[in-house]
Amino acid sequence: MKKFFLIVFCLILSMLLNIFPAHAIGNTSSNIYEVKSGDTLPGLANKFDTFVEEIKVTNGLQSNTLFVGQKLWVPMMYEVVYGDTLREISSAYNSTVDMIKTTNGLSSEQIHVGQRLKIIPKKMTMQGQYILMTREEFGDWLFHNRFTRKISLIQQHHTWLPSYKQFYSSNHFKMLKSMENYHVNKMGWKNIAQNITTFPDGKIAVSRPFDMAPEGSIGDEANSVGIAIENVGNFDIGHDVMTEEQKETIVYITALLCIKFGLTPSVDSITYHHWWHYRTKERVLDNSKEYEVKTCPGTGFFGGNSTISAKTYFYPLVSRKMQEISASMH
Repeated sequence: MKKFFLIVFCLILSMLLNIFPAHAIGNTSSNIYEVKSGDTLPGLANKFDTFVEEIKVTNGLQSNTLFVGQKLWVPMMYEVVYGDTLREISSAYNSTVDMIKTTNGLSSEQIHVGQRLKIIPKKMTMQGQYILMTREEFGDWLFHNRFTRKISLIQQHHTWLPSYKQFYSSNHFKMLKSMENYHVNKMGWKNIAQNITTFPDGKIAVSRPFDMAPEGSIGDEANSVGIAIENVGNFDIGHDVMTEEQKETIVYITALLCIKFGLTPSVDSITYHHWWHYRTKERVLDNSKEYEVKTCPGTGFFGGNSTISAKTYFYPLVSRKMQEISASMH
């Protein structure tokens, strides 16, 4: 009889462990590593039992250069505590349930207290230097990184061509490579001109490395301290109507960049290509003749391409989004 009650007790205890989860995430270990002086990618790969390319793809690194204070997702060993689930663990440590199962040879999601699991962070979607990501992934990437170039101006552009007609929902990298080829082979620039590209589906591509000033017809004064955002589409009135996904992305990443680089939305911190003279490269704002400037980022870009439109429609959206993001970070 005692044996029977012991078996029943163990069964009930087992059920309670699954029904009433506690928190994995009181475990103090972390898989975010902050780069220190003297760190190298080969050294970190050896330290965390991984490969250089794995670290690069996991963190969206466009080169082998590291900066002190930069944060990197790295593999880690995690010891299961009472109440843990694979879904909670994967969410807390930037992984997936399937990755944890595959890495640790698990046939199900069942885990037990004291079990040690190797957690490998998710890889980013990359081709060459291009990193394709969601808004949230871009936020993590941006705030994990350190940049040596002074950045005090965010440029807004539209591609004009390619437009929405050339976007097929899965050809992000093909479009980027096509733009790069045109910029290098036809325009004579060193790389793709823009640092960031946004797409109609709301995706973002980090394109030209941030520590390389953008190139293009806006001129050296704006480029030297600028981050160029190229928004895929022709946003002149009568052409592409911007999707809600792309609108949200443009506002969101502009807000993130303002927070990252300590900028307040104004004509001095967020600029439109339309405000710069086509030949002299001087900033003319709204004081120009039609043939002296481009319409970029479009006569239909968030209410128009004038400074009045930016102040009335675009800057308030960015300011509100900055407040939302800052509140969520705290």
